[in-house]
Amino acid sequence: MPVYDFLCRDCGPFEQRRSFAEVGEPMVCPSCRGQARRVYTMPNTKRMPGALSSAMDRVEKSAHEPEVAQRPVGGTGSGKGHHHSHGRPWTLGH
Repeated sequence: MPVYDFLCRDCGPFEQRRSFAEVGEPMVCPSCRGQARRVYTMPNTKRMPGALSSAMDRVEKSAHEPEVAQRPVGGTGSGKGHHHSHGRPWTLGH
């Protein structure tokens, strides 16, 4: 059963487990018995595998601060696996 966040005006925030069928129903504060409203928050990613959590963090960051890839100063990289055609098209069998 999922855990949802609620906010009571008098007592403050609290969490409550509710079934999907109950999620739309009003919630009663367990302390003062007043009506509390549901608060929408980011999903809990603490139990998520580290690689997936890191990937999600990079995606979120890139929306605001995109990373820019640049070539090293003074060269085109390591040169491994890089072949120039010298202006001629590559042909097979020649």
